[in-house]
Amino acid sequence: MQQLNHSNLSTATIITSIVAFVLFALSFIFNKESFFLLFNTDLGLAADSFFAFITKGGEVVPWVVALVLILVWRRDFFWLLLACFIISTVFVQGIKNTFPDEPRPTKAITNINQVHTVEGVELYKVHSFPSGHTSAAFAVFFIACLAIKSKWIVPLGLIYALLVSYSRIYLAEHFPRDIAGGMLIAVITIYLSLWICRKVLAKSNTFSK
Repeated sequence: MQQLNHSNLSTATIITSIVAFVLFALSFIFNKESFFLLFNTDLGLAADSFFAFITKGGEVVPWVVALVLILVWRRDFFWLLLACFIISTVFVQGIKNTFPDEPRPTKAITNINQVHTVEGVELYKVHSFPSGHTSAAFAVFFIACLAIKSKWIVPLGLIYALLVSYSRIYLAEHFPRDIAGGMLIAVITIYLSLWICRKVLAKSNTFSK
């Protein structure tokens, strides 16, 4: 693997961790329902359509796009991408299934009229913590930080990941603390994946520090 850009990754993960801890703290101070309602505001039909679209950036789409780009330009990143996908999925699904009855906003908030929802978006009731969409978006963002030397990838990728994350609140699928959980899982995922790749691939000289 070619030289990794640890500078971009460090900046990205530090910012992400700070945002995550702030979200956790404010969710505790204001309680998760009140803090959720502060962000779950009706911004109009254009915003409804935009966030219903951008939320797909946290599903299988970013992984597929990243895989295609890696196979075309950076095949040396294949094993890192695979490790991130597996580890992120195991963490997210493992926690969700450990707390299967954790209610989502439309179940936890008694007065449903307070919650803004978007027509056509399927609303889930449980498995709230953490946000898998957020974890996926940030994990792919971190991989891009390692692969791309230019500093612009940090603000550009951060905007993408934050928009995906906010879409989960806007669409009434997750609380802010769920978003924070997804962010921290992504941070753990990228560094654990790097460690595994170094251990497994270092002897074959296919992975660079």
